[in-house]
Amino acid sequence: MTLPRLIIAGLSGGTGKTITSLGTTRAWSRKGKVIKPYKKGPDYIDAKWLALAAQNPCTNLDPYLLDNATLNSLFATTAEGYEGALIEGNRGLFDGKDVTGTCSTAELARILNTPVILAMDCTKMTRTAAAILTGMLNFEEGVHIAGVVLNRTATDRHRNILRQTIEHYTDVPVLGCLPKIAQNPIPERHMGLISNAEYEGTNSALEEVADIIEDHLDLEKMWELASAAPNVSAQPKVWDVTEKVVTGANTAPQITTPCSTTMPHCEDVASSTKPCIGYVHDDALWFYYDENLQALQHAGARLVRLSVTSPQDWVKIDALYLGGGFPETLHESIAANTKISEHVRSLAESGMPIYAECGGFMYLCKALVQETATSPMAGVLPVQTQLCKRPQGLGYIDAEVIEPNPYHPLGSVVRGHEFHYSKCIVENETPTFGFRMSKGFGMGERLDGLIYKNVFASYTHLFALGEPHWAVNFVRAAHEFKSGKPVSIAE
Repeated sequence: MTLPRLIIAGLSGGTGKTITSLGTTRAWSRKGKVIKPYKKGPDYIDAKWLALAAQNPCTNLDPYLLDNATLNSLFATTAEGYEGALIEGNRGLFDGKDVTGTCSTAELARILNTPVILAMDCTKMTRTAAAILTGMLNFEEGVHIAGVVLNRTATDRHRNILRQTIEHYTDVPVLGCLPKIAQNPIPERHMGLISNAEYEGTNSALEEVADIIEDHLDLEKMWELASAAPNVSAQPKVWDVTEKVVTGANTAPQITTPCSTTMPHCEDVASSTKPCIGYVHDDALWFYYDENLQALQHAGARLVRLSVTSPQDWVKIDALYLGGGFPETLHESIAANTKISEHVRSLAESGMPIYAECGGFMYLCKALVQETATSPMAGVLPVQTQLCKRPQGLGYIDAEVIEPNPYHPLGSVVRGHEFHYSKCIVENETPTFGFRMSKGFGMGERLDGLIYKNVFASYTHLFALGEPHWAVNFVRAAHEFKSGKPVSIAE
């Protein structure tokens, strides 16, 4: 498959790869190109902004959560029908989880055989930029740095010296020089970019970023470099790969209604025999990988979108999925919505399968404690969460399953990621934890995954394609609950 594509990488976080990625994606889209955006690493917020920039769904690509075969299959499957692809890296190009750079953006570039554009922060730097770039070129084999974008340049003289020096000492084309921008068009906070759901100027901000990129970068040259990428080799459909892992099946069922979190809902109303899994997607809880929702559909569920901030009655469901998000920003609306909180408690007490991640876990607790307020939450779990000024868990996790539950087989090892500023406060009762973590922080003392009846709630986010048992077991549990049978333990 012919697919023009680039990875936008940086020397570190904050060097300009996000503004370059968003602006280039929107600028190419404005020129009529149909672009498929990707984000390297586990990330919800940047991925959402990339999707808005391209006006197409964004897919996460992560070498830690997925093996190479699944990663290549996911990339090839999701790129079909697009004219080009842009992948935003994370952190520095060679920054991975260990001294060898495992799971770095550079590793992803090698796996996908994709050229890299490097964004460099050139603040108070001239000739040293060429030295840094020379080091990057010679540091690791198999990574093709096809061009460089010089960011935060000060004056025409500064830009001329940078360009001349890099062109003298290297063969890497300078694709443009971005000026210092007095105010970022897209606001930031502790999680990186602010959520688009909290920002009214989303489209105008993306247009402004695209204008900056069009004015200062050579977009035609960037497309030329993208078009020089090798063809994408033929791959099996990603759902065939993951179905074989779980069931040994030769083919995977087809999705009748594509699911995307940009849609109001993705319920297949004609499939009334299928168990119905509700997923909360509102301004408080919206961290979902589209692939997680699609995996539930492939496993046989129909989905319906719900809200914990709206008092609107929920439809009848057979299981509940609570993703992550920012419940702290809407704690007043959640606390005031006692009708839905009471309903969620009754569902949990009835034995309904409920799976919650991070913000969803926070919602299920007794209360959310902040500096200025303590807000009652749904009250399903006998703990509180407290928002802190510093991260309480950040990065990849490895967790052994230490308690029987409907979702993860006992003794198995689950991979995922965490990024939370809240911590779990255990008071009088001793809860049951389902995860013991060899990597990560979880809820404290290397434990995560609170279990209550058929509720499993953790700080850990999963990527369903990397843990294909999860969707199959979740849908099985929903089907058993729908049928009035006891919910069985995952094996």
